[in-house]
Amino acid sequence: MPVPNTPHSYGSVARTFHWLTALLIIAAFPLGMIASDMPYDTVEALARKAQLFSIHKTVGVAVFLVASARILWALTQPRPAPLHPERRLETFLAELVHWALYLSLVVVPLSGWIHHAAVDGFAPILWPLGQGLPFVPKSEVISHGASTVHGIFTKVLLASVALHVLGALKHVLIDRDDTLARMTRGTASTATTAARHGRAPMLAALAIFAAGLGLAWAASEPPAAPPVPPAPQAAAAPAPAGNWMVESGSLSFAVKQMGSAVSGTLPAWTADITYDDATGTGRVRVGIDTTQMTLGSVTDQAKGADFFDVAQHPTATFTADIARTADGQTENGHTATGTLTLRGVEHPVTLPFTLTLDGDTATMSGETTLDRRDFGMGAGYKDESQVGFSVIVSVKLTARKAP
Repeated sequence: MPVPNTPHSYGSVARTFHWLTALLIIAAFPLGMIASDMPYDTVEALARKAQLFSIHKTVGVAVFLVASARILWALTQPRPAPLHPERRLETFLAELVHWALYLSLVVVPLSGWIHHAAVDGFAPILWPLGQGLPFVPKSEVISHGASTVHGIFTKVLLASVALHVLGALKHVLIDRDDTLARMTRGTASTATTAARHGRAPMLAALAIFAAGLGLAWAASEPPAAPPVPPAPQAAAAPAPAGNWMVESGSLSFAVKQMGSAVSGTLPAWTADITYDDATGTGRVRVGIDTTQMTLGSVTDQAKGADFFDVAQHPTATFTADIARTADGQTENGHTATGTLTLRGVEHPVTLPFTLTLDGDTATMSGETTLDRRDFGMGAGYKDESQVGFSVIVSVKLTARKAP
């Protein structure tokens, strides 16, 4: 049994790649379609949907890796001669379908992988090599564009597979030749002429894909975001009465979903800060509009009743006393000790942070870890296999002393 191809037969490596790719495609398509159609109206349903999508994505990565190896192998091997070279149209169509398959097997899983890497959240890939891709930043625009490409070329891949299977059946049932046997048993053809494969099928396949990319480009503009309603009156702190005015800052958080970190932001907040740099003491009140929270691809779920429940609790507040760290004589070490009110639940929270003063400018950076269960969040997720208990909250800001 030859390992490489010959001008008249496929070797064992090419045939192994062919059937392994076929098995992976057979697995990936149903997983994706079933997962897409599954409801997510309950905690249990959402968990099942996420698990199925994770398996689908993992199989998709396997398709990409196996297909890439298959194509690289094919480029180094002779291509067996067609059994019926006199049937020029049939030979052209067969090779066109093969090129469309090769291109689809790269574009479809790669576009899905780019979509996954460009947005945090739902259903991680089940492997230890991370969820991102080099040179793919977190971007809603990139994510939406990749998703559009994935959807369009999935249809091209389906059509190519269907035509490939129909062609194989024709050779078995109508022509009764050895076309399929060449790929199942490595049977050599009896053709006496050398293989001649023109460039026309490849160019035709590339034209089809260029048209598909053009269609994807035209359809990839993300839908315009609906206008953000004014934050509820309770979302903001009262007019600042402190002696420090926030000029810029960020409030973010991270939680593990199915073992992978997902980052979120709370972009709409105000802070009323009073601080005496002589004594290192003060007080802070932060008002947060939770309706504008983002959490990657699971933002809608995070805003729902199981988690932030923004419909019933559109705001959160943190009120705390500030004190310079007493133990290590650290010049810029501080703590804010107080109460966080989230989802209508009050819970004590301590935020360690560093504070650097430069004249009338203060730079602050802090991080603390919360337990979502303390606020009744994700009560249906009893363990951390789906959603982690710990939530890491990070805050950075720059403030200027009021005159």
